[in-house]
Amino acid sequence: QVQLVESGGGLVQAGGSLRLSCAASGSTFSVMGWYRQAPGKQRELVAAITSIGRTKYADSVKGRFTISRDNAKNTVYLQMNSLKPEDTAVYYCNVKNTDWSLLIPGSSWGQGTQVTVSS
Repeated sequence: QVQLVESGGGLVQAGGSLRLSCAASGSTFSVMGWYRQAPGKQRELVAAITSIGRTKYADSVKGRFTISRDNAKNTVYLQMNSLKPEDTAVYYCNVKNTDWSLLIPGSSWGQGTQVTVSS
């Protein structure tokens, strides 16, 4: 039912910036977020945001990444600054409207967008 279209991934040098976007179909979601998965590693929460702006960030990205959303456009963004090689991963958009938890993902996932940071 829910369709998520991600964009903004790419190749960037360490210290550079990227801005990811995820446009969701349907009505406003209680929580929208970004997860990432590197080869050989489990998928992990990067950042999540509620419909009223409450946020949660992974410790590894605090101070460097900023999550935001436009409820009118049903779109969530991830501004990534001061990128490091360890940020290299496939980034996935996730949304839900079943609860308000910032720690548990919903069942709707985007196709993923590759972010590669070179040193």
